[in-house]
Amino acid sequence: MNIREKSEETESMILSPFACLSAETKGRERAEEKCPVRTDFQRDRDRVIHCKSFRRLKHKTQVFLSPEGDHYRTRLTHTLEVAQIARTIARALRLNEDLTEAVSLAHDLGHTPFGHAGERALDSIVAGGFRHYEQSLRVVDKLEKNGQGLNLTYETRNGIVCHTTGKLADTLEGQIVRIADRIAYINHDIDDAIRAGVISKRAIPAEVNEKLGYTTSQRINTLVISLIENTFEDRLCMDEEIQGVFDRLHKFMFACVYSNDNAKREEKKVPDLIAALYGHFIKHPELLPEENKKTANEEGTERAVCDYLAGMTDRFAVEQFKNLYVPRSWVGYR
Repeated sequence: MNIREKSEETESMILSPFACLSAETKGRERAEEKCPVRTDFQRDRDRVIHCKSFRRLKHKTQVFLSPEGDHYRTRLTHTLEVAQIARTIARALRLNEDLTEAVSLAHDLGHTPFGHAGERALDSIVAGGFRHYEQSLRVVDKLEKNGQGLNLTYETRNGIVCHTTGKLADTLEGQIVRIADRIAYINHDIDDAIRAGVISKRAIPAEVNEKLGYTTSQRINTLVISLIENTFEDRLCMDEEIQGVFDRLHKFMFACVYSNDNAKREEKKVPDLIAALYGHFIKHPELLPEENKKTANEEGTERAVCDYLAGMTDRFAVEQFKNLYVPRSWVGYR
């Protein structure tokens, strides 16, 4: 046996009966020769890490638009925190860590610039709406590698598109990512909101402190341990009381942070910026990059412009807007 086959055999011996085994993947849309070293889910993870969309996440908003401090989360650091939490849960439940990590790292590849404000702006413009989880799947299926896509396995792709709402993923690994995503963003957004002065530690409901913990680490540990200890066979579940407190914390964050006028003041500018860029490139598709021009020819200009805008980082979108609509200083003829 080669190294991959030995890894697959080890999985079959040590993982839970409810785990998704690499050797039993439903496969890729395009058949490929197997790697002699890595399992299929390890290859998925590596392809995501090395793709351009993953690198762009470092300059995409998580909650606070273009924060001045170096310690606020970005879409990339959020992704890494989700992966860490999800892997911890998967390992404890003897599920497939490699699949869990692959889904975690890819789940937000299709996210817009300016976080959910950018997503809402595109959703209001694009025919049929815009959902970042569907765009994430499109990124790995179609847009990466100059239109070839990453050709990921069915299980990774399914986990990506099911990571946030609607139908649960087919695998427990994919379902873990949905929960880990929520655990990660609620807790790191508390940390960022306190750092930004949007809320104080004293504002956090007493019930949350008493039941989940007083720090980010304590809260995450409580939630993760509750999930691990209360999961039975193929049903992921927290203790009812812990789940209730977590749900109330979620509502608190929406009321005090995600809808906070001071925290979201700059987001009011996002819809006009996105609409202006969208309108400009719809009128001038010849200005799109070559890969987007190909999409325009095959799927229409609207689809191509949507892909282009969704792939932008915050700062690139702002620079594009400045170049198009903000007059530059006159420097004379040269």
